Amino acid sequence: MDYGLLKKYTKNLNVLFVEDDVDFRKEFSELLLDIFPNVTTAVDGLDALDKYRKYYKDTDKYYDLIISDIKMPNYDGVQLVDSLYKINKNQLVIILSARDEFGYLLPLVNLGIHQFFTKPIDYNYFLDDIFKLCNQIYHDNLNKNSDILRINESLTWNKKRKKLMREDKAIELTKNEILFLETILNNNGVICTVDKLIDIIWAEEFDLSPDITHLKSLIYRLRKKVPDLHIKNIYGMGYMHDSK
Repeated sequence: MDYGLLKKYTKNLNVLFVEDDVDFRKEFSELLLDIFPNVTTAVDGLDALDKYRKYYKDTDKYYDLIISDIKMPNYDGVQLVDSLYKINKNQLVIILSARDEFGYLLPLVNLGIHQFFTKPIDYNYFLDDIFKLCNQIYHDNLNKNSDILRINESLTWNKKRKKLMREDKAIELTKNEILFLETILNNNGVICTVDKLIDIIWAEEFDLSPDITHLKSLIYRLRKKVPDLHIKNIYGMGYMHDSK
């Protein structure tokens, strides 16, 4: 990982870190301060919600990234994320969870979290994924007022024309591949559940009863056609575009 690039991507980002465990909050916030210039900590979901609202009131903008534990007193991670999305549906959220808290993750995936990590945190894996996410945020900000979304050095997505381009040449896609790609890219790194993807892609095919097998076949063909697209399977949850 290129730390110089990481610092470039994170230099203007503001993070809210929510964790009720005192020791872990201190340890992990020190790691975050090595990555991000501005990190605010909160002790539970209610404290986080108060600080989130105050930050917006003081700055007229939202935190760039929320990193939160799941199981907390007063207001847990599921309640917090639900409240945050009611305020700002585009809020980027990373969830930290213990290995026995998998049941909490499914409602959070449906809400639209961007990533999750299990405790104890593998810091190398965490840094790699933070690099990808911050790379995505950085380029999304550059692309915000453009119809052209840059996926990587050679691939771009024309949002208006719904075309995937390699350099200046369009890659031929089927209608269903376009619907899949549009959904994955428009969701800005959020995990798209299997049910959501099936509902969108096969919405007008009334004579078909699509299931996960149809979706897997579509993704297999698309991966062969565009191997550097990096479609990531989040086991048991869904798919997302993985920025490399």
